[in-house]
Amino acid sequence: MELANIEKLVEKYENAETSLQEEAILKNYFTKEDVAPHLQEYKFMFAYFNTAKEDTYTKPIKLETIKSKKRNLKWLSVAASVALLFSVFVGKQQFDEYQQRKKAEKIYADLTNGLKLLSTNLKKGEQAVATLYTVEDKVNEALK
Repeated sequence: MELANIEKLVEKYENAETSLQEEAILKNYFTKEDVAPHLQEYKFMFAYFNTAKEDTYTKPIKLETIKSKKRNLKWLSVAASVALLFSVFVGKQQFDEYQQRKKAEKIYADLTNGLKLLSTNLKKGEQAVATLYTVEDKVNEALK
């Protein structure tokens, strides 16, 4: 009967549904020498829990490292601020160059359109002058 109860408690333990009293019952059972063969793996686990409970940390904690980390964080924030300012400065220069290039391209496009318009008007004038020359030639022929 006790083995069936222990198996139920082990199943509840695996599902994280046991209370502290039930875990104490399991601990007492698995620290004994006579454990059922199919539950031997749990004996090692509970033995580990007992030995791990006795482990303590004996190394002293140095508070100086915490202060130096704070100091490092101050320098890190200063470095981040400098990097941010540098990137803003470089970004502003790049933006200004882009604006100048864009303005120059617009001026070039306007100048090109103006010269095309002038060329078109000059061709019209050239055709009108050519027509005048032909009329003048015919008048000269008629007068001779």
